[in-house]
Amino acid sequence: MQKQVIFYVLSRMVFAEAAVLLIPLAIAFYNQDKNVLSFLFAAALAWGVGTYFRSHTRIQAEKLTLKEGIAITGLAWVVTTFLGMLPYVSGGYLNPLDAVFESISGFTTTGATTFTTLEGLPQSILFWRAMTNWLGGLGIIVIFIALLPQAGASTVNMYRAEGAGPTDDRVLPKLRDMTKALFTIYLFFTGVGTVMFMIGGLDLFQALVHAMASIAGGGFSSYDDSAMHFDSVWLEGWMTVLMAVAGGSFGLYYRAWHKGVHVLWRDTEFRCYVCWLGGTSLLIALVLMLELGYTPGYALRLSTFQVSSVATTGFVSTDFDLWPEFAKGILILLMLVGGCGGSTASGLKVARLVVLCKSTWNIVQQKISPRRVTPVRLGGNKVEESQVLRIGQYFFLYMACLALCTLLMTWDGIGTFDSFGIAVATLGNVGPGFGVIGATQTYADLSNFAKTALCLFMLLGRLEILTLLVMLRPSFWSSEKHW
Repeated sequence: MQKQVIFYVLSRMVFAEAAVLLIPLAIAFYNQDKNVLSFLFAAALAWGVGTYFRSHTRIQAEKLTLKEGIAITGLAWVVTTFLGMLPYVSGGYLNPLDAVFESISGFTTTGATTFTTLEGLPQSILFWRAMTNWLGGLGIIVIFIALLPQAGASTVNMYRAEGAGPTDDRVLPKLRDMTKALFTIYLFFTGVGTVMFMIGGLDLFQALVHAMASIAGGGFSSYDDSAMHFDSVWLEGWMTVLMAVAGGSFGLYYRAWHKGVHVLWRDTEFRCYVCWLGGTSLLIALVLMLELGYTPGYALRLSTFQVSSVATTGFVSTDFDLWPEFAKGILILLMLVGGCGGSTASGLKVARLVVLCKSTWNIVQQKISPRRVTPVRLGGNKVEESQVLRIGQYFFLYMACLALCTLLMTWDGIGTFDSFGIAVATLGNVGPGFGVIGATQTYADLSNFAKTALCLFMLLGRLEILTLLVMLRPSFWSSEKHW
């Protein structure tokens, strides 16, 4: 492993974060709030860290091995999130641990907050929270490759290590061209959301903050009561649309842009995703009508919003912790599944579950006809047995992480169901869960032990587990072994 290569790429990413910190600095300066020095300090420190990294290398990253790509991706997420917490600490808003938690939650698009209240926070801090959501949504590695010159030459291993799903969906031959296309679509949806929210009555700042958090699958609102604050059918409707869009593959959107919208429905994963959201929305709406006496229109309004939200984002339009148990069980399943591969959502991903279901059905068929050989297909393409095996291994790792996180939370004194909700919400990068971290609660009252553990699980969920697990092996850092 060439550590100079790693330091070189990390230095460029840290310089980029220092530049991004200038945006909330400008907002603080414009509003003349007290955070001018906080963001100036954060940007200066980030620049200093980047300079330190650059001083440890004299070569450019001409070629990255798989090992170096994994190391850069993992370290980039750790360094970026730790630098991202500086404005919260230097501004006196959060203690160091809570600030790290808030930053990791933002960049991983979990949307779990340690702020007890957002009332009175300056726009610069609120915008930085939304900015962390937006940068982490598409992926800091994807945005880095798309925007910085000479970044896409041999960064495919970084792109894969960031985790976009079970398939390598390359919509363009050159990686940098592909990431630029994805980033353009990301910007387009952010702009559409901002305009629609402004038409709904929000000012430019609030519209931009909520559009960024919606399309990123992040869920950081600027209000304590999230989307409940608006009580607007128009705003909730467009937030539902954006959150549902966030759970789809951005690579597929690029194909639809060039070949027509019929491409969307022909895609097996996207078709299953839409049917999954639609079916669960109708089922929860029916439960709310029968159990709570809601009118069909109101029940469907609440169910479609929360279904799209818990599958991707984490915004809240009602206290779903008060819903019937069956409805809450469906929400947990939605949190587990997440969105499509290549989306801004996390979770197991729809494509993996489709492959696992088809593979399981083939096993049943083989029990009846032992000589029958039926390959697993996804979207008309054969899924290799090695890939089916990797998907099965990932499913096991995901369940193991859920079990471990649940046990750690119960060890800390939290109830079993609440602990499982915390595990699903953080590993799936959703945010709100049930009970102690329910729709109207925050993570502020959790113990330092719980917050520290959850920081790790949020990163595991965003990087799809394997990247961080591989880095924990001592042999990974050995310079003698090459990948």
